[in-house]
Amino acid sequence: MKSDKKIRSDKRKMRVRKRVVGTSCRPRLSVKLSGKHVYAQCIDDESGVTLAFLSTLAKEIAVRKLSSNVVGATLLGKAFGEKAAAAGVRSVVFDRGDRKYHGCVKAFADAAREAGLLF
Repeated sequence: MKSDKKIRSDKRKMRVRKRVVGTSCRPRLSVKLSGKHVYAQCIDDESGVTLAFLSTLAKEIAVRKLSSNVVGATLLGKAFGEKAAAAGVRSVVFDRGDRKYHGCVKAFADAAREAGLLF
């Protein structure tokens, strides 16, 4: 049985997800923050394919020992923007999941915009 916390989290996530859908020309940029790490991926929901993925566990990022804070989210956002551009992704729709657009989520989005992604 799901806990009340998980049920509320799923409701918030679905409230966002019903409005945010990724297409082949504008994939969905999904951000997940855990207690220790930040994960980001561009997803084409029409074909069910992940176009680009990067997390603080990746070899090129793990050298810096990033964690799930504003500094880590900013550096990951910049690196993800560059990786997505290399994969041919220019414009995305932003999926913040069940988090508020504040703190780490906002820092990641701003850094990804600076790296060239259009929201």
